[in-house]
Amino acid sequence: MTLQFQNVSKIFNVNQRPLKVLDDINLTLDPGELVALIGASGCGKSTLLRLAAGLEPAEQGMITLNGQLVNGIPPRVSMVFQEARLFPWLTTSQNIRLGMEQMQLTEPQKREQIAGVLAMMGLERFAEAYPHQLSGGMAQRVAIARGLVARPEILLLDEPFAALDALKREQLQDVLVDVRQQRALSILMVTHDVEEALYLADRVVVMAASPGRIRTTFPVTLPQPRSRTDSELQRQRRQLHELL
Repeated sequence: MTLQFQNVSKIFNVNQRPLKVLDDINLTLDPGELVALIGASGCGKSTLLRLAAGLEPAEQGMITLNGQLVNGIPPRVSMVFQEARLFPWLTTSQNIRLGMEQMQLTEPQKREQIAGVLAMMGLERFAEAYPHQLSGGMAQRVAIARGLVARPEILLLDEPFAALDALKREQLQDVLVDVRQQRALSILMVTHDVEEALYLADRVVVMAASPGRIRTTFPVTLPQPRSRTDSELQRQRRQLHELL
């Protein structure tokens, strides 16, 4: 599935005045690709994800999936936010099940898909745990599992690891690498972390602010899986820092 932004602009009404937060965005996410959006706070990265998820309309331009205009929340697209946003009165399995609400599946099929993402995210022992019994990293794994359980073709990630400590962040980055090896999945990801972008992405899109626009696109030429200590990764890190 191909996600495409064509001449997309977004305007918010702030204090009864129009404020353009995105200006003339042209971007394509190809099947199986991971594209990282990076840039200063306020450059519209998260807004771009919300447009792709059908949570906000674009005032100008078009957003399409396989050539079909995005109008409302599209099927086969899931979004994971920075906060896990789990319901405290539901178990891990019940929170994950919410990701299949719109799917016409039998109960055995639902149980099978829940079991599959629990195993993929290393959550089998926590299937019946409640959110208050989970660490921050575990809670975010549940949120990602909820996004994956519907077997989307496109996954939108809005800084999903930003609230975690460095070790947990690296662990979940590696989980995401494993998920990509197991599933045909396109990912559009917002991050503030240069190393995270280079470790995970096929392309890094550098955005500028006021209004948000694409400054440049930085291809990451290293094969997956990558080593964080690779000298070429560090060289590209310096290049990307210069662009920022």
